[in-house]
Amino acid sequence: MNSLIPSQRLGLAILGSLFLFVVIEILFIGADPAKQNLDAIFTAPSLAEPLGTDQFGRSNVARLSGALQTSLFMALFCVITSATLGVLLGVLAGWYKGWLDTVLSFVVNVLLALPGLILVLLLAALVPGSFFMLYVAISLVLWVEYFRVIRARTMALAQSPEIEAAKLFGFGRRYIFTNHLWPHFRKDVFTLACFGAGNAVLALASIGFVYVGLRPPHTELGLMMVELFPYYSDAVWVLMQPLIAVVLLVLGFHLIAGGERE
Repeated sequence: MNSLIPSQRLGLAILGSLFLFVVIEILFIGADPAKQNLDAIFTAPSLAEPLGTDQFGRSNVARLSGALQTSLFMALFCVITSATLGVLLGVLAGWYKGWLDTVLSFVVNVLLALPGLILVLLLAALVPGSFFMLYVAISLVLWVEYFRVIRARTMALAQSPEIEAAKLFGFGRRYIFTNHLWPHFRKDVFTLACFGAGNAVLALASIGFVYVGLRPPHTELGLMMVELFPYYSDAVWVLMQPLIAVVLLVLGFHLIAGGERE
């Protein structure tokens, strides 16, 4: 990857700040995000509670830190899984073509026929509140873009002179992938991974907002929003916290991806 451009530095700074917030909360505060205190409902930010408390007197710092951890872990797991699956199947389909390409392309077309969020909703509804099922559902949606891009790039590269020469000299498939395929589309994978991480965060928050995602006592940004929404007139600053967190997460990932694409 070339030297970072200003938009990528901004994106890294945003994500780094959120990660630092989580680390500071874990190391120096360590409050229980599920602990209630009905005598301290919607208290204003203070030294004891830097972000105040919610409708049950729970620490907003602890809850926001836990929700950010959930979103970041989900984004990480989904990106690793979808990128690995999409790149592997895309290379196989583009290299071998034939019936394998036909079958995989048909599966991709079926998945594309359904809106991604609807597919996530359907799978999440099978096992409500399951982190694993949400991870599987989001990964199942995200891998399609990797497959389409890598398949097309592999088909074009498979006929290139350098790969034809590598075949004639008897180099194996692993050598060809490492030295001739991967260098050509690693930037595409990086860009898709950044956009995919942002989409994973949005999908998790959207599912939580319609109450099909994670359930209490889990902390999750979409769930925080839907729980706090009825109290927006009492403490709008509390509702704004998970909203701002989602915006910053997605913005950070997209700034990094957009910079690499440029």
